[in-house]
Amino acid sequence: IITYKAQTTRHRIMGIANNDDFQIVYSDTPGIVSNPAYKLHQSMMSFVNEALGDADIFLLVVDLADKKPIEQKVIERIKKSKTPVIVVLNKTDLADTPRQMAAAQHWQKELPSAEIVPVSALKRKNIDRVFGLIMNYLPEHPPYFDKSELSNRTLRFFVSEIVREKIFLFYEQEIPYSSEVIIEEYQEGEKLDRIRAVIIVERESQKAIIIGNQGSGIKKLGTEARKDIEEFTGKKAFLELFVKVDKDWRNNEGKLKHLGY
Repeated sequence: IITYKAQTTRHRIMGIANNDDFQIVYSDTPGIVSNPAYKLHQSMMSFVNEALGDADIFLLVVDLADKKPIEQKVIERIKKSKTPVIVVLNKTDLADTPRQMAAAQHWQKELPSAEIVPVSALKRKNIDRVFGLIMNYLPEHPPYFDKSELSNRTLRFFVSEIVREKIFLFYEQEIPYSSEVIIEEYQEGEKLDRIRAVIIVERESQKAIIIGNQGSGIKKLGTEARKDIEEFTGKKAFLELFVKVDKDWRNNEGKLKHLGY
């Protein structure tokens, strides 16, 4: 999920890059929740701790176009670890030279042993250098995953995340954080996939807001989600969306476990 809102990532998501002589497993995690208010937050933090514990390399990606500082708790966790660190200064295409130099000096002072690499992911600038550093730090080990796998997550998961991303983009305040998406049915066809998704919220008032006046809200949500699903899968999709109220699902361990937390 890519939005300007905080705490959008809830699971540990792995992306797997394979070649004949290496396998790199990139692990994206939720951000650190300073004061967990729900059992959901505690589960999210368990994913973070798990990732920090088994990582061979830390990639700290800094957005040069974003002036918000990286949370100090993240930096302190990295400092306490003996794991090699690569600080990736991203979006050099949006930052002038003085801004880039200031950021590089700041992170060299903050993490003296780290490799500092300015990149532009959009323009593919210096990506090869980051990849080379990762290769230098990789330990010798049999592959963790089958070479045909691209992620530890299923197609259903990514489709649910597409729907959840639209909720974050189209709705404000507490609604995105109070909602979850379950794919109840996914029928794959040769040319068309049929998908039934349920959006869980905590209150009837939230359900009404998501549905919107005469269904306008959920119609827009479904249309935009379907477009992204079709782009992701490479074929047409028929997407049905339903909204269900499940009070306090974020604080119920049994329900969270059922949802994969």
